[in-house]
Order: sequence, then C-alpha cells, then structure tokens
Amino acid sequence: MAQHSVPDTMTAMRLTGHGGIDALVHDAQVPVPRPAPGEVLVRVTATAKNNTDRKAREGLYPTRDKGDVTSFAIGGAPTLTFPRIQGADIVGRVAAVGDGVDAGRIGERGLLDFNIYASPRRDINLTPDYYGHGADGGFAEYVAVPSDQFHAVANPELADAELAAMGMCSYQTAYHMMTSAGVGPGERVLVTGASGGVGTALIQLCRIVGAIPYALSTPDKADALTALGAEAVLDRSDMDGFVERVRETTGGAPLDAVMDLVGGEMTLRFIDAMTFDMNARSTYPRLSIAGASGGNVSEILWTVIYLYQVQIFGVSHGTREEAEQLVAWIRSGELRPVLHAAFPLSELHAAERYFVERSSGYLGKIVIVPDAQWAEHGAPYALPG
Repeated sequence: MAQHSVPDTMTAMRLTGHGGIDALVHDAQVPVPRPAPGEVLVRVTATAKNNTDRKAREGLYPTRDKGDVTSFAIGGAPTLTFPRIQGADIVGRVAAVGDGVDAGRIGERGLLDFNIYASPRRDINLTPDYYGHGADGGFAEYVAVPSDQFHAVANPELADAELAAMGMCSYQTAYHMMTSAGVGPGERVLVTGASGGVGTALIQLCRIVGAIPYALSTPDKADALTALGAEAVLDRSDMDGFVERVRETTGGAPLDAVMDLVGGEMTLRFIDAMTFDMNARSTYPRLSIAGASGGNVSEILWTVIYLYQVQIFGVSHGTREEAEQLVAWIRSGELRPVLHAAFPLSELHAAERYFVERSSGYLGKIVIVPDAQWAEHGAPYALPG
C-alpha cells in the first residue's frame, strides 16, 4: 500500500441502529480503513446528504408489507448492519492506494460512483446497494472505495462542496429515470419533487438531451427552477384541476413522460396528465418512479394502465455507463451544482433536522464537511448567522 501520512484513527458519525437522529453517534476513535487491492483511501472533504440516508436510518424501505419498518434486502439478506457510516455522495483526495493501483493517483481529487456493483456489467445494475448502506460511506474523515469508481474531477471552478452536490445518488438516479423511459428530444417531461437533488438534476439533464422539463413545486421556487431550465413550474400545493393546468401550460398537449419522486395519491393524476388526448401522442405514456415522498401506496386502475398502454419503470440505481456519462458532463461544465448549504460533520444532527423540516423552502443539496476540513471546504457555504 502506497500512502501519504495517514492516521490510525478518525472521527466519524456512526449509525448505531434504526431510529431517530440520536441513533447517529459522533465517534472520534474510529479506525481508519486500509485500502484493499484495487481500492483507494479517500480523505473526505465533502459528502452530500440524500433522503435515502434518513429512510435507511428510520427503516422506511418495506418491500412486502406496506407497514414494515425495515432495511431493504439485497439478494434476500439486508446489507445494512450496525454500526454503519452513512453518506454516499463523496468527494475528497486520494490519500493512499491499495495493491494494483497506480500510486500516481495520490493527491487526486475525485467524486465517487456510489454504487456497490454485484456484477462487472456496464449496462445494467440490478442490486441497489451503495456506499453508506452496504459499506461505510463518507460521514467520516476517510473512506476506502474501488479505484475505478472514484472518478477524477479536476475542474478548478468547482469547489469540493459544489462537486459533492452533483453526486451520483441524485444525478445517476435522475439519469436512469430518463434512460429507462427513453426520454428524448422535444418530449414534454414532468419533474415532481423538482426542488430536491434528483429534481434539479432531472431539469438539467432534460435540457442536455433536448427534452422540455416542467417542474412540480411551490411558487416560491419558481424563479430558481426556471433559471435552472424548467419550462414552467406547476404549483404542487394546489392539485385541483391539475390536468387542466397541464393542458393550459403545454398548449393543449399531454405530457410525454413523468419523472416521479412523489407517488401516493398523485400517481393517478400524473397518468391522467399523460393520457387525456391519446390522439395527440406519438409515443407511449411513460412513468418513471424513484421515490414515494407522497406515500408508499397509490390507488390506480389497472384498466387505465393497460388500455392506455402506460409504461411504468421502477428506478433505484443506475449503471456504470451512466455514471461515466455524468462525470463527462460534469467535467465539461454542462451540469451545474445546486448547493444550498454546508454543515460540519459534528453538526450532522442539526443538518438532519434542517433537511427534514425544510423550513426555509430551500433549493438543492446540503453537504456535510469533516470538521478538520471545515475552514477550507465548508465555511464558505455555511448558512448565514
């Protein structure tokens, strides 16, 4: 193993079991991992928060009984064991390399493709596990990850916190929602949950591929979402007459596809917004769903699904190919960070409360920065006051 000076212990926030934020315990005596063959040890400078952190902590991934409180199981067995260090969207510098990895990578800044791939295939990923769930993640000072999944991003105009805000948990999920549904140029696409990390990624990615994104959000975020690329913003706080508002906004045309992070009782309205004029369509109505913030159960008529030939795509994680395409767009500057604020690692409890309450109606990502890196990588993005 080749390395710069690396300590024996580090500070980390460890998840000790399912529960509230008190299950996250600050520990200053965690052993620093050592990179295995083919791995790099990363000195973490910033890790973005995602909703999956909260859902995994609270055990909100039922797959059988709608009332289950559990972790999701990969291959029949849960991979979330305790204690676990969460945090998937990791940015940092290579501090050491394992056997078989070029020592010239030491010092390199990069962004992690957060997936734990069970197969070397580049075009499919059927096991939705990730760093921060099935293996330790970035809410710590160091993490060991596969060298081929830690992608170098040198862009000097992107700060580390900004790069973390473009992490794969949001952007790759967004892109896989689009590729699964075959979203293409000129298509009208509704983006629900538009102000969050996946939503803001979807708006940008639609524009990159030539699609036309319509955002579902609140009026206070309309200007920011329009500036990001949304064609129009529909008010999610008033869903009465939703189909008519879609018709008015699109000039009478149905939506071609819906990228849904909401679920619940809104699902049927989204389908109605794609099917109110089938004669005006040239492609099948498509619904990609990658979240259920509005409820884990939706009531829909299967006759609507099969008679209108609605295609539904369940999406969790993307592929190696998609991750590499996203990194290329980040390096070229075609994707822009949407960073709301940074919190020190020691204040992760406060960040979790802020994330859930969303009292300020913020847009974009929250990033967690190790206290030792705070002055350089976190303080410029701290909340005012």
